[in-house]
Amino acid sequence: MSNILSGLEKFGLNAKDVSVFEEEKKEEGTEAKTEVAKEPEEMEFLLEKGVRCVACDKVFKTKVIKSGRVRRLEPDEDLRPRHQYIDTLKYGITACPYCGYAAMTSNFDSLTAIQGKLIKENISSRFKGEAKEEPETYSYEEAMDRYKLALFNTIVKKGKASEKAFICLKMSWLLRGKCETLPQETPEEKQAYEQCHKEEMELYQEAYDGFVMATSTEMYPMCGMEQSTVDYLIAYMAFKLGKLDVASRFVSGILTSQNANRKMKDKALDLKNEIIQSIKNR
Repeated sequence: MSNILSGLEKFGLNAKDVSVFEEEKKEEGTEAKTEVAKEPEEMEFLLEKGVRCVACDKVFKTKVIKSGRVRRLEPDEDLRPRHQYIDTLKYGITACPYCGYAAMTSNFDSLTAIQGKLIKENISSRFKGEAKEEPETYSYEEAMDRYKLALFNTIVKKGKASEKAFICLKMSWLLRGKCETLPQETPEEKQAYEQCHKEEMELYQEAYDGFVMATSTEMYPMCGMEQSTVDYLIAYMAFKLGKLDVASRFVSGILTSQNANRKMKDKALDLKNEIIQSIKNR
């Protein structure tokens, strides 16, 4: 076959031995290599922020979620938030390493003078802490310690039942997240998983009791949630705890409410169907 590139010599180019499809033939039979996107690490969604403690006035560093960086996924049926690549619940508590004051980040600065006095007398005076370098990320164990400290602070400062219930619920969710990471290959691993799940449900019961108590003593909104959201939470917790009569009552209240939005009514309707199915299976 004649060289289809012949004649380029007049341009000073030597294409005598060049094959049009030489490179393609070399690659023929080889698989195209595609780079697998590397999963981002948890630390990429975090930043270190300086916070001034409202209890002792000292400044400390804490980890917070980068705004707009995380991708929200579909939440669990009981509204437990889910995000891609990170469990944001681990970073829901702000805790002062100097005086021991801790609270949910959303209301860390909401401390009255009387509450501050109670914390200084009952926590700060005995607290053994130190300001050390922040870890790159919080483990589930570290996060749980922070929630426990926040719950104890809420008890000491005589916080509302709803606030204590919400912290218990978040602790339960946190343990659920931990359970999801635990292997169950060996008898020891299965035992660790079962213990974690047991603790999750114990906190779930505490949260349920607290929210039920709060509905008879507090006004809405409650922990930033409207009545229909709180009612749905109670209904779903009651359902999960086997209290189907209570779950049914709260679901009915949502479905007949003029204030509940369409999304919450749809969730309540789905829960109603689950309750009906559970009653049939008894």
